[in-house]
Amino acid sequence: MMFVCLPGVYAVRPDTEILLASLEAEHVPSGARVLDLGTGTGALAVAAAARGAAVTAVDVSRRALCSAFLNGLLRGRRIQVRRGDLFAPVRDRSFDLIVSNPPYIPAPGAPSATLGDRSRSWDAGPAGRDVLDRLCRQSRRMLAPGGVVLIAQSSVADVARTCTLLRRSGLRAEVVARSRGGFGPVMRGRAPWLEQQGLIGPGTREEDLVVVRGARE
Repeated sequence: MMFVCLPGVYAVRPDTEILLASLEAEHVPSGARVLDLGTGTGALAVAAAARGAAVTAVDVSRRALCSAFLNGLLRGRRIQVRRGDLFAPVRDRSFDLIVSNPPYIPAPGAPSATLGDRSRSWDAGPAGRDVLDRLCRQSRRMLAPGGVVLIAQSSVADVARTCTLLRRSGLRAEVVARSRGGFGPVMRGRAPWLEQQGLIGPGTREEDLVVVRGARE
């Protein structure tokens, strides 16, 4: 399925696709309140809206929000868009399902804030955890009873830590999807640095794309 993707917006990639498959496996009743954090093109938001959910898409990028709104409009689905950092634009609400494909690629410097620089869609600090840690710690308070959060990430960014932080927050956490594949262009370009940091073994050029599910009892 093709999506409008304005310049500087993270396009649909294999991590998006594995998260879409996990979303499809969830029971999302009509009228369910769904939050798509870091929506990008809005592919996940559109998929949830197609199942009758009331969807809110959040991103720091205006171009991403425009892309998400347009992709919903082109498919006859209305998506509410909000600009801001993680849960800030919706802090007074709760959701039945939260989906997020956040930045998770380790980077030697701080994420870029430059307009149109796509690197801010994937750069996530020296361990790749700058956004993941915050997401794991804050998700539970945004979930309604029985709610679920689905998070996509790479094995390079410490999947075990994601599960641990979700459990510490009071969620039941497990890996529900995993796909092995070669590094993308960004990870390949950083492979020598990743080796130096001890984040991958010598010569490693593959990663697991993983979806972690956290459930509020």
